[in-house]
Amino acid sequence: MKSIDLSNMRVIDLSQNWDMHTPGFATYDGPTIKWIKRVAFDKVGGQEITSTLHVGTHLDAPLHFMTNGQDIGSIPLDKLVGPGVVVDLESLGLGDYDIYTSAHFEAWERKTGLRIEPGDIVVVHTGYHKYYPSNWYGESQPDETRYFIKHPGPTREFVNWVLERKISWFAIDAGSMDHPMNTVIRKVRPDLAVKCAQKLGKPLEEIWPDDDLQLMHYDMFPHGVFHVENAGGMIDEVLDQRVWIGCFPWKFNGGEAAFCRLVAFVEKG
Repeated sequence: MKSIDLSNMRVIDLSQNWDMHTPGFATYDGPTIKWIKRVAFDKVGGQEITSTLHVGTHLDAPLHFMTNGQDIGSIPLDKLVGPGVVVDLESLGLGDYDIYTSAHFEAWERKTGLRIEPGDIVVVHTGYHKYYPSNWYGESQPDETRYFIKHPGPTREFVNWVLERKISWFAIDAGSMDHPMNTVIRKVRPDLAVKCAQKLGKPLEEIWPDDDLQLMHYDMFPHGVFHVENAGGMIDEVLDQRVWIGCFPWKFNGGEAAFCRLVAFVEKG
């Protein structure tokens, strides 16, 4: 792997805030944080956290959807750090409930003159990070319904293209790498599922039949193509750029997911 000179790099934080108000994904509990020691009484402060792992900026390991899949602790650092691109899909006009395809990514390549190379890490910018309830940087319009339930997502066509392009892994500034209506959200919010079907012009069962459930999880993880969800932070500063990406979870042996810090390394100047 080509090395980088960190002394000549800015580190751009692509992570969202994490606190007691950060919501978990549908059907997942958010965090509970409490002080168990106080400086006044114990001469030291201490906190206890209870949380599911699909809260805030987090890395999904293949174990999340595969009984014998790779766990967080088994993913080597040279997989988690590498060259990549930040693809601005928002600039291509994608919005609520839309479907993105390989054609959008190829149109982005033509527009920017950049190319998604084999082994690249691809950060997908939908623009929905601005609706994240704990967004801390740049434009902020908190709307957790829009954030979790209306962001764009792919179909099987995109999965096949990803494997052909040999993409290493993804990050996305939305609640899921899958379209929200190809997750449990379709059952959790049937009222909005109806509106999505109206927007897309056909029944959701035709777009995502049962065998295509959560394609970006079930069909990607066996190939080692995992992803970070709920990216954001300073992502608007690195749109349409080739950068180095780093994802840093703790070394969680047996972990199906982990909170992480996602960053981009960008040359100064």
